[in-house]
Amino acid sequence: MAFHDALQAAAAIAARAPSSHNCQPWGVGWATDAATRRTAAALLAAGEPGGRAAESPDGGSAGATAGAPDGRPGGTPDGRPGGTPDGRLSGTPDESGRVPSRRSEYLVLALDRARELTALPAHATEMLLSCGAHGEILARALAAQGWRADGVRLLGPGATGGTPPFGGDRWPRAWEPLCLLRLSPAPAPPGDLAALRETVGARHTNRGPYRPEAIDPGVLARLASSAAESALLRAQQAPGAPVAVRHLVGAPERAALAELVARHGGRDFAHRAAWRETHAYIRRDEAEAARAGDGFTLGQLFGELSPPRRLGMRAALAPATMRLLRHAGYDRFLARQLAAAVRRSPAAVALCFDGSDGSDGSGRPGNPAGPGDFGGFGGRTPDAGSVLRAGAALAGYWLAATRAGLVLHPVSVLLQHEDVRDACERRLALPGRALFLSRLGYAVTAFPSSHRRSPSHALRRV
Repeated sequence: MAFHDALQAAAAIAARAPSSHNCQPWGVGWATDAATRRTAAALLAAGEPGGRAAESPDGGSAGATAGAPDGRPGGTPDGRPGGTPDGRLSGTPDESGRVPSRRSEYLVLALDRARELTALPAHATEMLLSCGAHGEILARALAAQGWRADGVRLLGPGATGGTPPFGGDRWPRAWEPLCLLRLSPAPAPPGDLAALRETVGARHTNRGPYRPEAIDPGVLARLASSAAESALLRAQQAPGAPVAVRHLVGAPERAALAELVARHGGRDFAHRAAWRETHAYIRRDEAEAARAGDGFTLGQLFGELSPPRRLGMRAALAPATMRLLRHAGYDRFLARQLAAAVRRSPAAVALCFDGSDGSDGSGRPGNPAGPGDFGGFGGRTPDAGSVLRAGAALAGYWLAATRAGLVLHPVSVLLQHEDVRDACERRLALPGRALFLSRLGYAVTAFPSSHRRSPSHALRRV
């Protein structure tokens, strides 16, 4: 399949990736300009182990493509794009209509600063997790159409010498490049795309009650291993899983989690800036949600509501009303409701940064990550590459849970404030710095899925 068509289909599937408040903070640039392709090839080569020479962006040998001696992006010695002797780019038809070769393609995954949440410092991690999940689903959808990711490079500070890697008017000003993907033609098993589309379409947050039946330990074991089954991890050839998966199934563990939620779950409602930002994503009705293509309705938050209760909830959740009601303990009342749902759920899951690389996420230094490294992190704040990698693992876990008939309901409030996160990690004896915490179980009732923006909004030729 032509890459253009494959990318359109993959973008439509990846648009349904999970994101906080359904804010969809991602962007994807497709490198089609010759200069951008040369830059992409050089950046990818510079980040590969052993300093392997860059592959030509046109699918041939590197030659001067990796970069000229004076630091200019490579190509031919006179700076022209590489390609065939008559100046055509490889992979384009000649006069007879024959395609000499299929070149690799390059995508740049970006964070859209215009769409990110900013009310809390922890939102920075959530935005990167969302982008990593989107990138993972995009890579899986492309692989299912014969375009497999075989190279990944983090575009963090220092990766491009402090200058923007992709210039020109076609690169949106609000987009911050996060990582670069090289995709090359590869066989695709039949049926993979349809199966992935079905699973991604069925995946969404379910905030309703869960059946009390226990989840089979074998199912939980398969879910834990799914975190390492990442298309992005395979492309980056990163060893092991980027996260440790901890399932909370015992009654004492679930009771402890419920107690933490009851005690701290009202933080979001009481935090003025955080609640104002959250409330901005609550849509009046389905029609408004469809027009916006983001956020969520009250029905997606609380399930089916009668018209009078919907009006009452809309009034009660307004920021001005919430400021008054919190003095009457309304925020604590909502926290107790969430705690009750957690207590009645058969399981919960925590994804934590694995400390096996020398960093346990508790504030003790770990191995420093280089600009092209998706590995460990030091200090209290994980590096962007580690979070993107964890986001890819999260997508793998959530899709595996969906295939097993399970649903999730993130309990993000316990991770959005440092003191609460520390207390949660200690009380639950988690294996590292927690990045995702959620209820897990079999749904009693179906919850409606949220709307999404058109995939074209997050896709650009660069």
